[in-house]
Amino acid sequence: MTQNFGKVGVLYGGQSAEREVSLMSGAGVHAALCSQGVQAQLFDTGVCTLAELAAQQFDRVFIALHGRYGEDGSLQGALELLGIPYTGSGPMASSLAMDKVMTKRVWLEAGLPTPRYCALTDAAEVDSATRALGLPLIMKAPHEGSTLGIVKATHASEVLKAYQQAAQYDDTVLAEQFIQGREMTVALLGAGQTARALPLIEIIAPQGNYDYQHKYFSDDTQYLCPAPLDETLARHIAELSVKAYRALGCEGWGRADLMLDQNNQPWLLEMNTSPGMTTHSLVPMAAKAVGMSYPELCVHILADARCKIGQLQDKKI
Repeated sequence: MTQNFGKVGVLYGGQSAEREVSLMSGAGVHAALCSQGVQAQLFDTGVCTLAELAAQQFDRVFIALHGRYGEDGSLQGALELLGIPYTGSGPMASSLAMDKVMTKRVWLEAGLPTPRYCALTDAAEVDSATRALGLPLIMKAPHEGSTLGIVKATHASEVLKAYQQAAQYDDTVLAEQFIQGREMTVALLGAGQTARALPLIEIIAPQGNYDYQHKYFSDDTQYLCPAPLDETLARHIAELSVKAYRALGCEGWGRADLMLDQNNQPWLLEMNTSPGMTTHSLVPMAAKAVGMSYPELCVHILADARCKIGQLQDKKI
């Protein structure tokens, strides 16, 4: 029997470049929770105000937002002030994970493997980044998700254009060493010492191009779950992902994206603290591999909803 969660808000939509994906995620989560007897209601943070959110008097909320103003710690901070329990990571972890440059700094300090990088704030820095990282390289908008603002440059003549394309999304551009190999993702549940990895997924996209279209709309991308890996290697990647999750202070749920190079060395790329929950999404796929249905996954995540900062303060008293 489903736990009584009271009145639940499913926060979706928002104002980021990933609004379209969030609308799909939120609709899926809402339908799943309702199917389990949860008193759930959709709430679009892109068209409604915080005052309207407070007026709803939700007992807890499920965050199905992606990108800025939903996944970056800003909403999490507001929910802390309003005293509304919420799913996923707290303000600090959400903010760190949303910034790909800061994520790398934390991981490197923790001794975790992530590709070499340069943070660029001006086109004049492109040549020095190319010399430092070599070709091919990847240009990324550090505060976007869903592969938005990510461009690969294979030849020197393409680097400046790649920078300019990524710079349309962000003031700072992350230039990153390109890792040739297999694309992996690891869904994570829990917090601290209880955090655990679900079965690994290998992503095989057409021409290796796992872009926005292939993520959410195309049926051409292959997903292998569990990923066809040696058991020891799979365990190593899972343990690495959990360490990366803990290093950022993540909790509730998340998803680590990695590359496995030709020497079977895994490289951490980024951490998602509010992953997609669409029909093409990866966390539900990994959960299914351990016998957890989509509605069961949504209820599991919702059950962990809480105010993170408030709980820490309670512990100190």
